[in-house]
This record gives sequence, structure tokens and C-alpha cells, in this order.
Amino acid sequence: MIFITTGTQEPFERLIKAMDEVAPKLSGMPIMAQAFKTGYFVQNFDIIEFMSPTDFEHYFNEAHLIVSHAGMGTIITALQRNKPILVLPRLLKYKEHRSDHQYDTAKKMEELGYINVAYDEKELQNKLVTLLAAEDLNGLHKISQHASEGLINSIKDSLRIKKSFLK
Repeated sequence: MIFITTGTQEPFERLIKAMDEVAPKLSGMPIMAQAFKTGYFVQNFDIIEFMSPTDFEHYFNEAHLIVSHAGMGTIITALQRNKPILVLPRLLKYKEHRSDHQYDTAKKMEELGYINVAYDEKELQNKLVTLLAAEDLNGLHKISQHASEGLINSIKDSLRIKKSFLK
């Protein structure tokens, strides 16, 4: 199953429309979306506008692939669960967001090798087909839900130094 999530703040019609167009080419792969409905009538999958946290967890965990806007909440959740994710950043030029921070986020996360990114609808459709054709579809990178021991020790050392200056 593919789980599409567009966040809870604004509709993302460009992503929903691109997914609806490519859905018939996905050999019957089930698709579920958590997204605001727009004026566009989706024909090839179901959309749930407001999903309980339990339902969201269920769909996220059951999905073979997450398709999303470039929201950090979704990206981090996918990385923690080692879920493959394909993001299409919301863009200011389409009035999908107040800035292009999602583009910047997606670009950096892609450079780090953490996520798959499409920068337009056609690339989204092409990458989706390619990802689903892969025999071994896994997340590109896994992160822990907790800070690493190295980070914790670094913070502790920093606090000790600051504490010694206060004496």
C-alpha cells in the first residue's frame, strides 16, 4: 500500500492530482491518502481529511511507501521507522506555502541520502514507478528516536564548561 500524507495545514492539490493520474499505472497497488479535499475530484484512491492518530499510525506502518509533502514531521517519522519516502515539496510560486523552506529541506535531506525527492509532478510519477519496481524497497536511512550517546556526551561536556564559568 502507498500512504499519501499532505499534512494538516493546507490542501496540496498538485500532489494529489499527480498521484491520481499515476495510480492506474501501479498494477492495482492500494493507495490511501490523508489530505484536505480540494476542488479536484480524485478517481483512483480514497482520501480521509481528518484521521485519528491511531488510524494514521496504522496506515503509516502498513505502507510499503510513503508519499508526502516535505514536512519534517513526516520525514522524521519515516526515517525513524526506516520507511521509504518520496516527497514533493510545496512551493511558494504555486502558493502552496509561505516560503520555499520545504524545497530547501527536501534538497538537503536528498543530498544527505536520507529521502527520495521529486521536484515536479512528472518526476514524482516517474520516481514512484521506479521505486515500486525495485525488488528491495527500503528506507534510505534510519534514525533513532533518541539522541546518540555522542550527542548526549557533547551536550554534557558543554554544560560542564558553562557551569565552570559560572563559579
